[in-house]
Amino acid sequence: MKKTDLAKNDAKKLMGKMGAPGATSFGTTASPAVDKREQRKRDQARGLVPFAVKLNSDLVKRLHDLANDRGLDLNTVVADVLNKGLDAK
Repeated sequence: MKKTDLAKNDAKKLMGKMGAPGATSFGTTASPAVDKREQRKRDQARGLVPFAVKLNSDLVKRLHDLANDRGLDLNTVVADVLNKGLDAK
């Protein structure tokens, strides 16, 4: 191999290590990766069901702002808004 090919291979290895799950940067430790299967089991035990919808970007921004104002996560805020909307009828 040529010297330039060796340098390219070294760079590719380095880039692969940087993007790998669990990689650290600048001395910080990465948080442990959440096993999706385990997370799904926990969600099911709590009675949670995935529910994907397409919403207007303005509405999504309002939901994010509301979540930030309340200091809650987006899932909690959306569930609260839906409950209040459905109970009002």
